[in-house]
Amino acid sequence: MGEQQDMHEQVSFWKMPVDVFFRDARNVFKWDLLGKEILQIAVPAALAVAADPLASLIDTAFIGHIGPVELAAAGVSIALFNQASRITIFPLVSVTTSFVAEEDTVAKMKIKAGKGLKLEKGSDMLDDLEKGVAKPKPETKEPALDDENGESSEMGKHLGNDEDKENGENSDKILDEGSEAKNSISENAKLEIGEKGVPKNSEPQENGSKTGIVNGPSVVMSKNKKTKMKNRKRTIASASTALIFGAILGLLQAIFLMLGSKVLLGVMGVKHDSPMLKPAMKYLRVRSIGAPAVLLTLAMQGIFRGFKDTKTPLYVIVVGYAINIALDPLLIFVCGFGIRGAAIAHVLSQYLMALVLFLILMRKVNLMPPSVKDLQFGKFLKNGSLLLARVVAVTFCVTLAASLAARQGPTPMAAFQTCLQVWLTSSLLADGLAVAGQAILACAFAEKDYKKATATATRVLQMGFILGVGLALVVGVGLYFGAGIFSKDVNVLHLIKIGLPFVAATQPINSLSFVFDGVNFGASDFAYSAYSLVLVAIASIVSLFLLSKSDGFVGIWIALTIYMGLRAFAGVWRMGTGTGPWRFLKGGSSPQLS
Repeated sequence: MGEQQDMHEQVSFWKMPVDVFFRDARNVFKWDLLGKEILQIAVPAALAVAADPLASLIDTAFIGHIGPVELAAAGVSIALFNQASRITIFPLVSVTTSFVAEEDTVAKMKIKAGKGLKLEKGSDMLDDLEKGVAKPKPETKEPALDDENGESSEMGKHLGNDEDKENGENSDKILDEGSEAKNSISENAKLEIGEKGVPKNSEPQENGSKTGIVNGPSVVMSKNKKTKMKNRKRTIASASTALIFGAILGLLQAIFLMLGSKVLLGVMGVKHDSPMLKPAMKYLRVRSIGAPAVLLTLAMQGIFRGFKDTKTPLYVIVVGYAINIALDPLLIFVCGFGIRGAAIAHVLSQYLMALVLFLILMRKVNLMPPSVKDLQFGKFLKNGSLLLARVVAVTFCVTLAASLAARQGPTPMAAFQTCLQVWLTSSLLADGLAVAGQAILACAFAEKDYKKATATATRVLQMGFILGVGLALVVGVGLYFGAGIFSKDVNVLHLIKIGLPFVAATQPINSLSFVFDGVNFGASDFAYSAYSLVLVAIASIVSLFLLSKSDGFVGIWIALTIYMGLRAFAGVWRMGTGTGPWRFLKGGSSPQLS
């Protein structure tokens, strides 16, 4: 018996659930509940994520008309600024989305659990009121009045409303004064259940009734209560912690970039006698002033994503970058600020977005936790440090590629910057699917709903691949005919067309890589994400040095293709082998949330 059991375990170990990636492939375009939920989160998130590279792309187009030297200088500065931003904020945003989603889901589960059938019905009505949808109540036999008041009092106790509890006790005295008042209170209790028990404005009258029932229709009472529930703030400790980290890291990044701009640009390959040095320093120092706003904006986006709300950040970001685009020609050409004007426009738009998002968030979330002990600094530092190593490794590859291109001169750097911006902007559209997958998976794992977790991961990956194929066609045709938008220099245009096949052909691989990031983060698989990407970065760095020396501009793009291919393979390996949080795919034990 023991030998048979060992053989069975060995067989199950080697049975890899690779087929999970092809499950329900016919349903990839199906407009079901899961598809709707994914797209409702993914589409606004994708547009919001692509907005910053798109704004940088437009900045690049305006700066390109100043001259190739300024274009190359802006390219180096943007690459350096983005590297610093990713190191400081990307780990924070990633863990914030997962932690906020988990914390919000667990809080809702605790409300529903252990309170019996009555509390479960009250929670369902609470959810309906939050969505602004009222479900019709079936006609049932009206229970005894004492029971209803007891039920209302229990709900009031659950929501922590002591005043309502007292009103619930006072209503017992009123009930005995007449059957007419009894029926009125009973009807109102049905409307109030699930919110705050007996109404606050219930004052006894001489006839034994209550002002809230006699003097005003019950429909008005229900609407007032519904409005209060909508305006009710959530207490999410992860949100407060994320904002504190964002503010501190933003200030540190601004100081670091402004004081060390010359040294950092030298590390990027801009020598002291290079014509790119002065314009690059002008752009980087001004752009660094906006670092706190950038980090706070991204941190707040992570919070909204945890609530599965990607529309609010999108609206704010679209308005902010529209102002950025409008200010670009005004400050660059009309005011004569040149490359510095592009940086000023970007900084102003970032602070505007941060302010608006903060004001909106204050209306939704209680940003002051009950106690400092409720802040989750330890949890953020533990998982954030893992992702910090990952982000340093991943983004270092792109920054190294930009540095190697800069060492070849202004013309190759200008062409590389254009190709890189198109490459990242188009690929980041898939990050919307990653955000949707992360938010839904975090909730599914918190609820231990592994069936939904599998279906969600499979669906977003299939969508990501199809999106990548479509992007390959659009980018290939668009960049071939539209390269002249970015530069009029013949040599720059020639190099852009050389890099075009790599930019277009890697889109499906890039899309899968970004979506796998969201899948891993949603499963709280931060350790594997960090360690696997460090190994990928090591192999990619070696290939960058070797291929850039042997093949120059083309070699850099071959190395970047290898880099993205290895990233996608790391994601396929984890889920395809059924290890880590995905071991339940092989029938193993269920994963535990950290």
